[in-house]
Amino acid sequence: MKLLSIIWDVNPVMIDLGITSIHWYGLLFALGLYLGYYIADYMFKKEGSDRKNLDRITSWVIVSTILGARIGHCLFYEPDIYLADPLRILKIWEGGLASHGAGVGIISGLIIYSKLYKTPVLWILDRLAVVTALAGMLIRTGNLMNSEILGHPTHVPWAFIFVQIDQVPRHPAMLYEAICYLLIFILLFTLFMKGRMKEQDGRFFGAFLILVFSVRFLIEFVKIDQVAFEQGMALNMGQILSIPFIIAGIYFYWPKNALKNENI
Repeated sequence: MKLLSIIWDVNPVMIDLGITSIHWYGLLFALGLYLGYYIADYMFKKEGSDRKNLDRITSWVIVSTILGARIGHCLFYEPDIYLADPLRILKIWEGGLASHGAGVGIISGLIIYSKLYKTPVLWILDRLAVVTALAGMLIRTGNLMNSEILGHPTHVPWAFIFVQIDQVPRHPAMLYEAICYLLIFILLFTLFMKGRMKEQDGRFFGAFLILVFSVRFLIEFVKIDQVAFEQGMALNMGQILSIPFIIAGIYFYWPKNALKNENI
């Protein structure tokens, strides 16, 4: 029986305006922020929370995401290059964003925010967890449009041939992640609608960390190495960085260990 593959030959550039261009990745990244704000606004309205607080939180999240993702990529995946030329970190247009770095950046930024504006950080993180899963889905879809974060060669019938890279049927690893993140969003949002978020601050955040980074850990097994130093490693950098997030998720999710708002 002849195996079928999906031919993927999408131009990463959505619109070429000559002096500049609009890329699918950038559009989907921005869409993730927009939809995240829209859904978070709905959640705030439903709970009767101050929407001005959401506007401030959104600004902090955007800045923390970009800074954390960029610095994380530079330090986790290519430290020799960026430590030799630190100013190159500012060249975001060259590419290079790390989701683990974004996670650290967002959490760190919101801890500072909670101190400045006297808002419990776990309360914020619970609500952001829901929309962040959706944003993650859109970002991984952007990776698909860029033909990046590829999987190992495979003969499964749903394999993708990324024409702009090679002619080898591969696991669409970024699509696996996108689908899983969408399912996590649907799960968390459904639980929110049922009023489960009020049971214990931090538990939604914990569930998010467990689910998202467990998915990331497992899917890394079908991904090709992102950087040369990962060759021969039992666990790659993405898996190593996922483990602390999973442990933290268990800590926050487990009822007897969940921290009280006033202690954060």
